[in-house]
Amino acid sequence: QALRQISQRTISTASRRQFGNRVSEHQKLFQEDNGLPVHLKGGAKDALLYRTTAGLTVFGTAYALYYLLISSMPKKPN
Repeated sequence: QALRQISQRTISTASRRQFGNRVSEHQKLFQEDNGLPVHLKGGAKDALLYRTTAGLTVFGTAYALYYLLISSMPKKPN
């Protein structure tokens, strides 16, 4: 009984860390008129994620079109 209370107490207090409310900081960052699109206002990490996603999209489209072209060709007789 006592062990259960101790374990519950340590789990409940450990998971309840204090996080500051940073909503107003994020609002200022994203509402700032600096000419950047909203998906790039987060900095270098956002730019990296955007470029990676765009690259994968282009690669995937080219890959699909290539196999569509290969599939549309008649099979060569053996």
